[in-house]
Amino acid sequence: MPLRDHLRSRLVGEVRAIFNDKNRGEQPVQRRDDGLFGPGSAAWTVHGDVTTMMVGGVAALLLQMLHPAVLAGVWDHSEFRKDMLGRLRRTARFIAVTTFGARDDAEAAIERVRSIHTYVSGTLADGTPYRADDPRLLAWVHVTEMTSFLDAWLMYGDPRMSLADQDRYFAETARIARDLGADPVPTTKAEALALIAEMRPELKVDARTREVARIVLTQRAPKLAAQPVQAMTFQAAVDLLPHWAREMHGLHASTLGRPLVSAGTLGLAKTLRWAFHG
Repeated sequence: MPLRDHLRSRLVGEVRAIFNDKNRGEQPVQRRDDGLFGPGSAAWTVHGDVTTMMVGGVAALLLQMLHPAVLAGVWDHSEFRKDMLGRLRRTARFIAVTTFGARDDAEAAIERVRSIHTYVSGTLADGTPYRADDPRLLAWVHVTEMTSFLDAWLMYGDPRMSLADQDRYFAETARIARDLGADPVPTTKAEALALIAEMRPELKVDARTREVARIVLTQRAPKLAAQPVQAMTFQAAVDLLPHWAREMHGLHASTLGRPLVSAGTLGLAKTLRWAFHG
């Protein structure tokens, strides 16, 4: 096997191992024309880039944890602190299946998540009850994910993506949010940014929030050789956060090193596109 093909095969294998749990027999999700979206959709464009999805996914998680009820649901009802990679992998697989999988598989994945949410409930420290199937909490999770994925794509994928296509992205992915029970669901970029602004007064930071951020950002890569790449990806995610979210977390943009982080992330994105698509 030529060196170029060997390197490509090894890189593809290592990246796929991050997103697919071999112990559960998971295989990469194949793109199907009979899914919820299909070729030519904005969702296929934004969700089809490995690097920007990794950067956007970490940024989305950091945003989501700023809502005390979302944080409580994860803290009280998951193994997140022991298996952060597993949590990220399951989220990535849900996005892949609902974006690229067959319609039946996508709808089944949505129904599984809805079912899990019905069992997740509790009480916040101030006595406020919470439920994972609360439409407003689901809206927060959705809007932070979609906004972060899109921002990462604009930063490291296609900064020239038109506003019309950005709006189309929110309109397309709104169907998943509605099927999960979210409300309100933005269908344009302006509506998404307005919803985030509306929910900002509900956001808080405490010791648990900082602990989750620490776990996320200090997670060891599955392989030692991948650690520098992961560190760069995580810093790119921090840089992607709105300044107010970084301040709440007590995190810092890469400032003087930001051009290096940006250049490195762009280089990683190009390398993975080469590996997956040639």
